[in-house]
Amino acid sequence: MEEYDLIIIGGGPAGLTAGIYAGRQGMKTVILEMMTGAGSGYMVPSMENYPGFDEISGKELLEKMRKQVEKHIPVNNMEEVKEIETNDPSGILLTTSKGEYKTKSLIISTGSRHRRLKVPGEIEYIGRGVCYCATCDGPLYPGKDVIVVGGGNAAVQEAIYLKGLGCNVTIIHRRDQLRAEKYLQKKLEENEIPVIWDSVVEKINGNMVVDSVTLFNRKTEEKTELPLHGIFIAVGEEPLSKVASEAGVEVDNVGYIQTDKYQRTNIPGIYAAGDITGGIKQWVVACAEGAVAALSAFEDVMG
Repeated sequence: MEEYDLIIIGGGPAGLTAGIYAGRQGMKTVILEMMTGAGSGYMVPSMENYPGFDEISGKELLEKMRKQVEKHIPVNNMEEVKEIETNDPSGILLTTSKGEYKTKSLIISTGSRHRRLKVPGEIEYIGRGVCYCATCDGPLYPGKDVIVVGGGNAAVQEAIYLKGLGCNVTIIHRRDQLRAEKYLQKKLEENEIPVIWDSVVEKINGNMVVDSVTLFNRKTEEKTELPLHGIFIAVGEEPLSKVASEAGVEVDNVGYIQTDKYQRTNIPGIYAAGDITGGIKQWVVACAEGAVAALSAFEDVMG
C-alpha cells in the first residue's frame, strides 16, 4: 500500500490548485480523478471573469493548470474513490477502483454533477435528444431546434454557444427574469435568443429520439407542446459527497461539505475545497479554496 502526505480527490480547479501548492511545498501528493477530464468544469464553453484571461474555455484553462501541476505531482485519471476509512490511527485509508492508499491528509474536491429535471422521458432519452453538455453534444444539432432549460450563467452560456454552432435556440425559464450575470444577459440579447418565461418542462416526448416537450406555464397554468430535436438541461448541480458523508464528514441538508475558513472539516486531516463546499460557485473561488486547503494540510501534517 503506497503512502502519501496528501491525497487530493478530484482534478478540477480546486484540486489542481491544491496540487500545485502541495507539490511546491514538497509534500508527497497524488490527485485521484474519476474521469479523463475534470468533470463539469471541462465543459464550460467560455469564461470572461477568470483573472489574466479576456476569455478562456474551461477545457483550455484546466489543461494549462494540469500541465503546471504535473511538474510537481502525478494525476491519476479514471480512478474513483470507493471508500474512505478514518478509524486507523496510522492514517487515512482509501480504497479506489484501482487499489488502496494510506495518507496523512486528504483534500476532497469532488465537485458536483448536473442536476436532473426528474420528469417523464428524461432518463429514457439521455443520449437521444436529452443532453447536459452543449460543448459535448451541441455539434450534433446545427440547423436544428433545441431548447436550454435554466436561467443561470450556465444556461445562458450554453444557449449562446449553441447559437454560435448554428442551432435554433430557445431558453425555457421557470421565472420571469434570469439569474445570469448582466454581461451574459446582454450577450443573450445581442444573439437574439428568445426566452419562454414562467414555464417548466413537464414531460419529454419522442419516438426512439426526442421530438417535443410538454411545457407548463406556471402563471397561466396552460400546457403547450413544443416540437424540437434536442433539450439541454442546465438547472444547477448537486454535490458529489456520498463517499465523504459515509466516512463521517459533516455535510449540510443538501449534501455540501461543511468546513471552517481554513477548509478543515469535522475530521482531523480531512479538508474540502471547491464546489463541494457550496457557497459561491466560481472558478476563482474554487482555486482559492484549493490553495487554502493545501496550505492548511501542510501546516497540520508537516508542522
